[in-house]
Amino acid sequence: NADFVAIKVGDMSLDAKANALTVETRSKQGVFALNVENVSMKAGNEYRVAVTAAELAKLQGFQGTLTLDNNKVELVDLEYGAATAANFGMHLVDNGIITTSWDGKAENNEVLFTLVVRARTEAELSNVLNINSRVTVAEAYGSNDELMDLAINFGNGEVVSAGFELGQNAPNPFRSQTTINYNLPESADVTFTITDAAGKLLQVLRTSGVQGKNVLTLERKDLPAGVLFYTLTTDDFTATKSMIVE
Repeated sequence: NADFVAIKVGDMSLDAKANALTVETRSKQGVFALNVENVSMKAGNEYRVAVTAAELAKLQGFQGTLTLDNNKVELVDLEYGAATAANFGMHLVDNGIITTSWDGKAENNEVLFTLVVRARTEAELSNVLNINSRVTVAEAYGSNDELMDLAINFGNGEVVSAGFELGQNAPNPFRSQTTINYNLPESADVTFTITDAAGKLLQVLRTSGVQGKNVLTLERKDLPAGVLFYTLTTDDFTATKSMIVE
């Protein structure tokens, strides 16, 4: 199942006292790019978007979450190449989300798969298609077991990689502890705040986030029951989600 895959991560505990915040990480060594030819789309037209990779033969595998802007394009079909139906999770496709996990052998520049899309409006493909860690963590594995970020190269000098994303805590609701995934386009200092429904500040946590996936483990201790809000802030981004404490 492309939604549930094994990923290689290490663990690093930041601060065992107050707030029991931990970050799990493994350093990434560069970026592996999937190649897609950018196109200026016209409303009503269909486009075949072939996904390849120049150095595919050097890859053990990759995984990630493909997202399409449903307001701008409609997915008509997914045609298989080196990647087959077993490498994709489609249960969120109505939301513009396709999870993927592929491992195997392929030639350089071999077509992995092709997205067939119909444009709803005029748009650049590079503004519509993205790879991120929204559901399945975006990363690639080299022939020497090196872990890399995964990106899309649109051939016009624009490379889109997994950007800033704040995930929903799980489990939610929770009684003892919960985890929160977030993704950073580059390493950055992160401030994590928790507030109640009235806006009262309950906790402030600070840590150094790494490029790519980060995982926060939050303990129930000292948090009141009810609907709370958690906010992640860096110098360039901020995002807030709600959670339920039982």
